[in-house]
Amino acid sequence: MKPKEHSETYDMPPAYIFRLEKSPRMISQFGLFTSYQANVDAQGNNIVGDAANEPSIAVDPTDSNKITIGWRQFDSYTSNFRQGGWGYTTDGGVHWTFPGVLQPGVFRSDPVLDSNESGTFFYLSLLQSFCDNIWRSINGGQSWTSLPGTSGGDKQWFTVDRTAGPGHGFQYQFWTANFPCSSGEFSRSTDGGMTWQSPINIPHGVIHGTADVDTNGNLFIGGEDLVGTQFWCIRSSNAQIGSQTPVFEQVTQVNLGGVRAGGNVNPGGLTAQIFMAVDRSGGPTNNNVYMLCSVRPPSYSNGTDVMIARSTNGGGSFSAPVKINDDATTNKWHWFGTFSVAPNGRLDAVWYDTRNDAGNFLSQLFYSYSTDAGSTWSQNVPVSGSFNTTEGWPQQNKIGDYITIVSDNTGGNVAYSATFNFNPSRGQHEQDVYYVRVSPSGGSTPTPTPTASPTPTATATASPTPTLTPTATATFTPTATATATPTATPTATATVTPSSTATATPTATSTATTTPRPTPTPRAQATPRARPTPPPRP
Repeated sequence: MKPKEHSETYDMPPAYIFRLEKSPRMISQFGLFTSYQANVDAQGNNIVGDAANEPSIAVDPTDSNKITIGWRQFDSYTSNFRQGGWGYTTDGGVHWTFPGVLQPGVFRSDPVLDSNESGTFFYLSLLQSFCDNIWRSINGGQSWTSLPGTSGGDKQWFTVDRTAGPGHGFQYQFWTANFPCSSGEFSRSTDGGMTWQSPINIPHGVIHGTADVDTNGNLFIGGEDLVGTQFWCIRSSNAQIGSQTPVFEQVTQVNLGGVRAGGNVNPGGLTAQIFMAVDRSGGPTNNNVYMLCSVRPPSYSNGTDVMIARSTNGGGSFSAPVKINDDATTNKWHWFGTFSVAPNGRLDAVWYDTRNDAGNFLSQLFYSYSTDAGSTWSQNVPVSGSFNTTEGWPQQNKIGDYITIVSDNTGGNVAYSATFNFNPSRGQHEQDVYYVRVSPSGGSTPTPTPTASPTPTATATASPTPTLTPTATATFTPTATATATPTATPTATATVTPSSTATATPTATSTATTTPRPTPTPRAQATPRARPTPPPRP
């Protein structure tokens, strides 16, 4: 499947749920790293027969114990009808509450989460109409309120301006022009997502990318052009001026060392999205702009590498691409590459990797970091055991289109999909969403808070539609962490090289010992051009 042929279409009604089976939640231990299942029921158990993928994570910058993940929720693998699922944690990812979906029975896809500097979470969700809307949570993701709808389109993404400039609190989003709900490809909200300005066009109509804002309030959008195979970094310096129509005055082509390519590891979806982020550390690397993507080099006939390029002049030009995966193999899949910039300027990257599978098919989550602005990268570290990304398909031949990471000064918080849980009635593993903590010193596990079993009432409140009140009364039973014996020894540069056998074990009682991690310090119209009408959707 060509990357640009991707679309999120409604073609199956909601599935009737026949089963009520459950099994112990999965805690998957690999060396120093522990992955905790997030899509669990009210008692903290795995839901047998469902599917969850394409996770997006947000972390409260004022309290790193508060994290929320949104995902595509399939109530039954027998149907590809999906909804806006989410889970939250108050103890740094050890225990998760899954209250339900944003709106039961409403088709939603492409979840994208972010937060502002005060810890308010936002959830951008695509609807059946290809329009989208923002949901807001002021209590750590425990409940959500729907804000008025926006325009939008397929593979929408957004960012929040967290700087102290005139654009503080502005939200920016863009989407693919292939499947829009109206004209244009970009929109802006100057009131925290309550209202959105009329969409305008973006140079090259870039798609499948992300956006970020530098310390001067400049907006950057990174992506691939709609008709070719070129990557672009596009800047608007006046998007932060609410009284002006945004103008994209700088357009820079970026060489990432190859092109995006589809493959058998995820045949119905993408193997790469383009991720772009800006350094706001205030140090020597402040306002560096980075773009990363899993691409196929010209010399390869199969597989991809994770490549990153850097700009030190405000996106005016970019360095030669640097390969992050350090294996000597070729034609292997290093896919779903994503990264985050820590407040101190460190770069954390994670991706799926088939290097250890002779058949070039089974994937593991891998991690690497850079402390010199992406010039060099630490030895790659496997974070999870291997899993088959082609099992558990909910009548849709993919495990989503991306994974995500958010970094703090000591490490990164990762949301990813994997197939560790086995469904005996189906005879294969299921797609679930997991949280794992990565860091240069290893996969230290956060210490649970004294109230590790939250029991608030979780509500997803649509406005102006009636209030939805799925109630989360989860009483978590502590869950044991399976033991793996790592042989990891951090070097002087804190490079971790664990060598261990993965153990993915669903358990029901806990003797897990956890290691605290410090809490990070809080940080302070162009005329639309015509677009072809998409074909009718069932």
